[in-house]
Amino acid sequence: MTLKKLLDSLESYTMVSGNEDQEFRNFHYDSRKISSGDAFLALTGTKSDGHRYIPDVLKAGARVIFAEKEPTDEVKALLESSGAAYITTPDNRKALSLLSAAYFDHPAKSLKTIAVTGTKGKTTSTYMIKAILENAGIKTGLIGTIETLTGSESIPSANTTPESYKVQEYFRKMVDNGMQAVVMEVSSQALKLSRVYGIDFDIGVFTNLSPDHIGPLEHASFEEYAHCKGMLFRQCRVGIVNADDENLPLILDGHTCDIETFGFSEKCDIRAQDARLYNEDGKLGVRFNVSGLINMKADVDIPGKFTVYNSLTAISVCRHFTSDPDLIEKALIGIRVKGRVELMNVSPKFTLMIDYAHNAMSLESLLTTLREYSPERLVCLFGCGGNRSRDRRFEMGEISSKLADLTIVTSDNPRFEKPEDIIADIITGVKKADGKYVTIPDRKEAIRYAIENAREGDVIVLAGKGHEDYQEINGVKHHMDERELVMDVIKDGNFIK
Repeated sequence: MTLKKLLDSLESYTMVSGNEDQEFRNFHYDSRKISSGDAFLALTGTKSDGHRYIPDVLKAGARVIFAEKEPTDEVKALLESSGAAYITTPDNRKALSLLSAAYFDHPAKSLKTIAVTGTKGKTTSTYMIKAILENAGIKTGLIGTIETLTGSESIPSANTTPESYKVQEYFRKMVDNGMQAVVMEVSSQALKLSRVYGIDFDIGVFTNLSPDHIGPLEHASFEEYAHCKGMLFRQCRVGIVNADDENLPLILDGHTCDIETFGFSEKCDIRAQDARLYNEDGKLGVRFNVSGLINMKADVDIPGKFTVYNSLTAISVCRHFTSDPDLIEKALIGIRVKGRVELMNVSPKFTLMIDYAHNAMSLESLLTTLREYSPERLVCLFGCGGNRSRDRRFEMGEISSKLADLTIVTSDNPRFEKPEDIIADIITGVKKADGKYVTIPDRKEAIRYAIENAREGDVIVLAGKGHEDYQEINGVKHHMDERELVMDVIKDGNFIK
């Protein structure tokens, strides 16, 4: 590949050395992957600065360097001896996104692109959208918090939205695998760090906004957080948004796309009506009617009012791809999202679910939702991660004690802390309210206790691990999937059926 092909994608750059006809083999932003003949882009992060590795990659044979900083004397000498090209840009994060799209031959142009942002609901909404589109015969890839699905493989996720290079690489794989569309979660950090910069999304979606991710390494304020979320609606063609969210004006400030709305309000383009909860044979769900730009019934085996909003999100998006409401209805009935109020078929006498709720806000939302189903008892099993804020432990303990009839305190990812120390902190919070509790440090034995002591009509939630299939102890990730632990207990059969 010649350098000119990449440079044509940039909005602004300065050629410090070399020329546009310079050829290179591979393009990377990770200096450890550079071999002779490659191109390298230096990224500045919170912990490391890629510019410090430029001498190393030149010595390794790199032929092209993209940087934000002028070359040092050492780098100038290496450039002169090697004849490598050195290009500076005003913003290498934006440059990486644009260069990666060009390097992978602009795969987004061959896909219908759907981006979902918001504080909560992104993961479930993306899986709902994918399920409906697949049911309509539209092969759809996915990028999100749990995994990336390219059509040929499932790749576990490290971030909700990967670095721009990986986004384009995954798009390329999807196109090569015959995918026709992609739905992806887009975090506020991804928008802030230009991971999706330059992508003109066909549809952008806003689920909701509440205070989160505010701190030294994320967003300086709620206003900045909202501003970053809103950036999506200046790079999509159609914006589909939750009109019931009080922060919607912040999100749409300066938007450039056409807007469609969903929610319960009469003013919404797509409205939910007559929503009602159901608890049948151990399954918790919600039924409602949809009117407006599409008219249909919805029946979803995922509990809570937030399920209505997630479903409306998916319906609002997918009506742009299919006009058959029956097709959408059938797809929604079978929706399951790993680790997101994921119901497990244990017994028709009681309900057991797995959920990723791992902070006070998400646990309170989950338990409040489950309370609406009037369970015989609400049982909450959880632990807290080691080497994280102790305040989270106190808060989660207190919330569970207030809202659950029984709290089972166990281990999560202790990391480099002693599980018993973490449990002691949680119990401090539990004792601030008057809920009953037991402590069982071994998570499998805690799950066994919950199932074997279940009563008819109970709702049991295993909180905190969600989609994770490991337990991190002293820096080592040991395989542990709660689904497997539940199945092991079921095989023993010591519970009401």
